[in-house]
Formats: sequence, C-alpha cells, structure tokens
Amino acid sequence: MDGPSGSNVLVTGATGFTGSHLVHALVADGHRVRAVVRDAERARRRLPGTVELLEGDVADGEVLQRAVRGIDTVYHLAAVYREARHRDGEYARVHVGGTRLLLEAAKTHRVRRVVHCSTVGVHGHVANPPADEEAPFGAGDVYQRTKLEGEQVARSYAGDLEVAVARPTAIYGPGDTRLLKLFKLIAQRRFVLLGRGDIYYHMVHVDDLIRGLRLLGTHPRAPGQVFILGGERYYTLRQIIALIAAAEGVPEPRLRLPARPFQLAGSLCEKICVPLGIEPPIHRRRVDFFTKSRAFSIGKAKEMLGYRPQVDLPDGIRATLEGYLASGQITGLQRVGAPAVLASS
Repeated sequence: MDGPSGSNVLVTGATGFTGSHLVHALVADGHRVRAVVRDAERARRRLPGTVELLEGDVADGEVLQRAVRGIDTVYHLAAVYREARHRDGEYARVHVGGTRLLLEAAKTHRVRRVVHCSTVGVHGHVANPPADEEAPFGAGDVYQRTKLEGEQVARSYAGDLEVAVARPTAIYGPGDTRLLKLFKLIAQRRFVLLGRGDIYYHMVHVDDLIRGLRLLGTHPRAPGQVFILGGERYYTLRQIIALIAAAEGVPEPRLRLPARPFQLAGSLCEKICVPLGIEPPIHRRRVDFFTKSRAFSIGKAKEMLGYRPQVDLPDGIRATLEGYLASGQITGLQRVGAPAVLASS
C-alpha cells in the first residue's frame, strides 16, 4: 500500500486519533513518514521514533512547501477541533486556507497523490437513509461548512494532481476520546436519552478507516473520486447504547427526556458563551447527536476499491471499552470474566 515499501509519505494531523493510527501503520509497513506537528515534543511521545517531525503551522505556506519536498503521497487529516475558544475564522484558516496552501505545495513539488480527509458531516441530517456520495449537502455548523469548503478546494486540484477524498463516518476505537463521555455515563448509570433514540448513527472503527484511507492512497481508481468510509452497517442510537451497556455489564439506560428544550438551551448557551470564549455547558451540536440521523452507503468504496470493513460494532465497542479500562479513563468497573460489572465501592 501507499506505493512500494519505503516510499515517502506526509501526514498532517498526525498526532490526532486517526492520524497517529495511520502513522503507526505506515511505519510498520516500512514507509518513511514525515509529519507536520504543532508541538514536536508532544508528537515524539505519540509517534514512532523514526518519523521525521516538521514543527509548524499546517496553514503556513512556507512550512508546507518544506513538508512536501520529496514526498510521494500526502494524507491530509489536519483539522480544528470544535471548541468555543476557536473563532469562525480559525476553522476557515485551517480547513480552507491550509488545504489550498498544501495542494499548491503538492502541485509545485509534483506529489504523486493527495488523500484529503473530509467528513460525512457535510451531508448534515440524512432524511432518507442511507445517503451516498451524491446526497445533498447540509452542513449545519462552522466546522462542517469549512470542511465542505476545504473538500471542494481539494477537488478543484483534480486536473493537476491525483486527489482522492474520504468522508469518514463517526470514528471510534481504543484511545478515542470523543465517545469517552458516552461510555462513562452509561457505566455510571447516569446516561439520559434525549428523544426516542430511533435516529441512525454510522460508526467506523479506526482500523477499518485506516485501511480505507490507504486504499485511497494507492488504488488506481481512487483519484478524482469521493468515498464514504464507514462500518459495514449503521445502527439506531438505542441499539448502540444497548451494545455499550452490555459490554459494560450494566442495565440498558431507560430514562428519556424530550430533546427540544435542550436544543433551545444549547442554542442560547452558545450565543452567550462562544463570543466570550467560554465553553458552553450545553452545545446544540451535542443535542444533534440525539436528533440528527447519520446513515450512509459504503457501496461505492466497496465496489470501486474493494473496501471491506473487518471490525463489527459489538467487537469494536468491547475493544474500545477495554482500552478505556486499561488506560484508566474509565474506573469503577470490575472485570468478572466478561462482560464487566460495576464495582460495589
């Protein structure tokens, strides 16, 4: 994959959850990996020692010109994490401006292929599931809007470079922190379901996503195309919650509340807190987790690239929980064979 073993690969966003998994996989396969990182000392703790680190801003054109020199394949995963401290302009600077500067640098230095990582969030709520790559766009917040703009910038270079775009579904796996709170609340029997829980949620294990991304970096049919990369199937939110509870050995949560009041409260909190740089106690997008359906077809990636997810959700959830327990991110669960049960203390 990624060209012959020993090819030169650049990864942006290398210290993130997906990026670090990708870097480890590339190094294990004998590739020479370079990474653009904000903090080299932190990156050195997360990445293999053979990785060449280039410290700098992923939206700095001079840094990117140096980064792509001598590179065969670029995996562009860098993104701004959703936080109140980030103004709208920061999302645009990185997702749109940084992407343009990277593609310009890749064009100048004759990079063989660029894999641009977007998100299925560009489609917004999927009213008629499953959605495929041609489904209407419905980006609902500044993160999704700028990710869509960045994707469109990347695709505009298809006449000059081999560019392939990935739209991953919700990424999870051992070491992920985005779903940690959900796992914790269910383990502590404090989880409250907003709404009916009948919306769909489509997840992809990080190992399957890495396999998909690398297909985009190598397959002859990938350039000029967009591919949704997800798990083999999607589930209702209630089903996912039940799977997590079963893995943890706790009762399935039964408390439900209407979502609408929390949507209103989230909108109000964001209007007040975000301009002040304060993290809102309730986010509208967190409520969207309970109300917006995310169900997709991975048929195109399967048919054109031979993409085949290998981790089914029940196994992936158990492995993710084991990672949380091993790292101490979740405590208070006592392993008695399998599944886990809550400790009495």
